[in-house]
Amino acid sequence: MIVLAGFVIGVLWGGFLARRRRGNRFDIAQYALSFGIAFSLVALFLAIFIDRMS
Repeated sequence: MIVLAGFVIGVLWGGFLARRRRGNRFDIAQYALSFGIAFSLVALFLAIFIDRMS
C-alpha cells in the first residue's frame, strides 16, 4: 500500500508541477509518470526498510 500511495502522490505532484510550468498535455503526462515511478521506488525502499526493522 505504501508503494501505491507513493505512486499516486508522485503522479499528482508531477502533474501539478508540469501544469504550473505551463506544459502541454504530453508534458503533464510525462512529468506525472516519471514522478510516479520515482516516488514509488522511494516508497518501495521505505517499505523494505520498515519490513526489515520489524
